[in-house]
Amino acid sequence: MCLQAAMTVIIGFEGSANKIGIGIIRDGEVLSNPRRTYITPPGQGFMPSDTARHHRAVILTVLKEALEEAGLKPADIDGVAYTKGPGMGAPLVTVALVARTVAQLWGKPLLGVNHCVGHIEMGRLITKANNPTVLYVSGGNTQVIAYSERRYRIFGETIDIAVGNCLDRFARVIKVKSKISNDPSPGYNIEQMAKKGTQYVELPYTVKGMDVSFSGILSYIEEAAHKMLSSDQCTAEDLCFSLQETVFSMLVEITERAMAHCGSQEVLIVGGVGCNLRLQEMMGVMCKERGAKLFATDERFCIDNGAMIAQAGWEMFRSGQVTKLEDSWITQRYRTDEVEVTWRD
Repeated sequence: MCLQAAMTVIIGFEGSANKIGIGIIRDGEVLSNPRRTYITPPGQGFMPSDTARHHRAVILTVLKEALEEAGLKPADIDGVAYTKGPGMGAPLVTVALVARTVAQLWGKPLLGVNHCVGHIEMGRLITKANNPTVLYVSGGNTQVIAYSERRYRIFGETIDIAVGNCLDRFARVIKVKSKISNDPSPGYNIEQMAKKGTQYVELPYTVKGMDVSFSGILSYIEEAAHKMLSSDQCTAEDLCFSLQETVFSMLVEITERAMAHCGSQEVLIVGGVGCNLRLQEMMGVMCKERGAKLFATDERFCIDNGAMIAQAGWEMFRSGQVTKLEDSWITQRYRTDEVEVTWRD
């Protein structure tokens, strides 16, 4: 009788922003992936201290859910992965503290994961993309990435704010009948409004080589919005549509340029903004024109979640890369290209 090789089970803790998620991965299979979101009132962002308080209140409940949903006990876990950074300081510390405690209580090795690498590895797992050019777009990050010589190299990025931050901040200032809700996210609600937009309002288009800038567009549209809406030159839906079309065009442009440079025939979109169907549609058109393939995931895996940290942790664990307790700190600044990708050729 052939004995099956022992399977590796990793639990992952994610809490770098307003999502707290704990996921369990067993050799590429997602066993559980519960998540909670800290949602603030319309017109408000989320403060680090308040977000950390939210995470502290629910993290043990989410941990219990993850284990029960997977049908596992602590003894079945091989390693404990957590988000080392980048992200907001207070929420990162909260989650790292619980992960460290759990690892010591259960006698398991720790795996400090780069949040951005977590998104990439989850995207690769779910979509089966081979060696894609990656567009990583979220509330805190905007990067075009490609793998080369044991690093995820950054070919282009935002030089100021992230694209998700641009969309979220616009959602907070634009007044329709009432302010745009943060539930489930301001970016999602802008996407729904944009579908009803019919008039394109010209906005600044800022691509600088391989990099993009969103702060000027945001300042321009924030100032123009009140004048244009009060004088009935356009609707709020038109502005949402115009903002999306402009910023997504910029992202498609730099992604295509990175593909040409790398000779790539695959694009993988990851990060919270990657759920946006209009962005996927625009990227799909570009890929079709180049004879390339587009890969994307839905909100289960695009949006911050524990399973993506578990998957990156699984790759680290299998390649012998673990984090010593004394090295299990967090950092708000942790670039994608700082990580040695020991699990890829």
